[in-house]
Amino acid sequence: AALINALKVVKKDISTARIVINGAGSAGVAIAEFLLLSGAGDLVVCDKAGVIGDSDEFNPVQRELSRRTNPRGVKGKLSDAVAGADVFIGVSVAGALSEADVRSMAKDAVVFAMANPVPEIGPSAAKSAGARVVATGRSDHPNQINNVLAFPGIFRGALDARAKDITDDMQLAAARAIAGLVSDEELSEDYILPRAFDPRIAPAVARAVAAAAE
Repeated sequence: AALINALKVVKKDISTARIVINGAGSAGVAIAEFLLLSGAGDLVVCDKAGVIGDSDEFNPVQRELSRRTNPRGVKGKLSDAVAGADVFIGVSVAGALSEADVRSMAKDAVVFAMANPVPEIGPSAAKSAGARVVATGRSDHPNQINNVLAFPGIFRGALDARAKDITDDMQLAAARAIAGLVSDEELSEDYILPRAFDPRIAPAVARAVAAAAE
């Protein structure tokens, strides 16, 4: 949902944007899978060893993911992957992304630094280095990305529809519903998601999820 709206702000398309995920554990792999499902066409995933690849250096899940990502064959460390990238998504460790890394990214870069409590790069540092849209998992900065936006409505919608599974279509519907709660008039660099306690979120997500389940 955050990426849908961030890309609107910078006028880029998920199918052509260069996206880098740092952190290839359960969160990073799940995000990568979801972005591929959402139409990401140029996705590179890194872990502490660098760009994931098809070698024994990486676990079987990472190796399998590497076969469906990195279409340009990028090699090396995170700094190599983010050079020229449009989007950075961090689910890794504090300080993983430097200001020099952000300066090497494409114009109007999007930086989602999600490590908690200390992000991969501080929002002010990312902005000063040239990022246009910056988000974190923290509530004391603009653009908080938190799964509390999604899960109450997803489960409510699944229960309403008497669904037996949470399907890809239901998850995509949830993301689009969350993104849609920010109108084009409200959308800005510092407002890409509704705030966590917005009372519209759970009902809107539930309706969208229930409809997708039918």
